[in-house]
Amino acid sequence: MNSPDARELILLAGERTIAERGPDVALRDIAVAAGQRNNSAVHYHFGSRDGLIAAIIERHQPALEARRMELLADHEDSDAPDTVATLVDILVRPMFDVPTAEGSTHYARFLEQARAHPALSGPDLREKRWHATRVIVTRLYKALPDLSPALRTYRLRAMSTVIFALLADYERQELHTADERKDVQDTILAMIVGLLTEPVGPQGAAVRALGSKPPGIS
Repeated sequence: MNSPDARELILLAGERTIAERGPDVALRDIAVAAGQRNNSAVHYHFGSRDGLIAAIIERHQPALEARRMELLADHEDSDAPDTVATLVDILVRPMFDVPTAEGSTHYARFLEQARAHPALSGPDLREKRWHATRVIVTRLYKALPDLSPALRTYRLRAMSTVIFALLADYERQELHTADERKDVQDTILAMIVGLLTEPVGPQGAAVRALGSKPPGIS
């Protein structure tokens, strides 16, 4: 249980097992999946189920935010306008590559399963560690001037639900070539852009106000 690799093995096993069986899976089953003989290995390394779930997020979040910052810097250097398509690309594109590069195979499915768990009640975009995401969400909000403040907030909140579902579906697919992966990735990004930008019909005005600031920012 004190092996330097044990914590990493539990993180990988926890991500995969929660992705497949949900966040309430028995912690002893995660320990077994990680090859740990001691059933209390998860408690030893992470303290609780919430600690494990938070640690799985923390395993990937720094690299994801760093990549988003790189893409933001490249975008700003180009002097191109903040289009919805560009901002969605910066926000979502790293999710296709960064977790995989870190050895993950089930991260999107983990997020889809665990997103309603109390340990994932955020992110709180006011926290420094979410700086890139906060910048992107704020700019997306400003890039939707044709929508009312309430509808902008509503669609940005809905966007997170759609992103989780589409990325999990992408992860489940067997895409064997780079061209296949790129086609599906581009389609997912286009669908998210459509969610944010599709004009509102006459019935759209019936959506109740949800606040005038971007979600996650107070």
